Amino acid sequence: MPDTTPARRPRSLNAPDLGDLAQDRTLIIACGALAREIGSLIGRNGLGHLALRCLPATLHNTPDQIPEAVREAIRASRENYGRIVVGYADCGTGGLLDKVCREEGVERIPGPHCYAFYTGNDAFAATGDDDMTSFYLTDFLVRQFDTLVIKSLGLDRHPELRDMYFGNYEKVIYLAQTENADLTAAAEKAAEKLGLVFERRFVGLGDLAHFINEIN
Repeated sequence: MPDTTPARRPRSLNAPDLGDLAQDRTLIIACGALAREIGSLIGRNGLGHLALRCLPATLHNTPDQIPEAVREAIRASRENYGRIVVGYADCGTGGLLDKVCREEGVERIPGPHCYAFYTGNDAFAATGDDDMTSFYLTDFLVRQFDTLVIKSLGLDRHPELRDMYFGNYEKVIYLAQTENADLTAAAEKAAEKLGLVFERRFVGLGDLAHFINEIN
């Protein structure tokens, strides 16, 4: 009886191997608060070898959960990428995120939080004492101020809690990533809601831009 098994079509010598393509790509596992900024850097600078996966920005309300959420994302993605980097600062994890990064063999952007690497870690450290009583906003936090600050802290229902949360602050510093009049106006309004003096500093993307652009 003749063999009727279909012959396998030989793979073209010029066809890329999907495994090889995966190994040529780098995944950035980042905080959702950085999605717009990292995405713009990837697109604007033609960094097509980079892919982005963002975890929910609301994890910042429970920073103790960030390290294991990052670990889970690393392990779920490892076989599909040749390299993985982490787009989180320490973000209140008390060094636990660094421990995960060491154990999983990945690196993260240096810095204690996004306010520092947006400003530039060295520049932020130099003004630390002067700004000790400041509450920081970024473009993302301005856009999400009512959701992440007013509503999550219950200030929409109990405005009397404002002094408990913000009584020791003196001003709001808006660390702006973009020149955007609407965001500046919204940031100033946020400061008014908190009863604090308003200051705006344009910082751009700071060390985040250097970190992303230097990923091979």
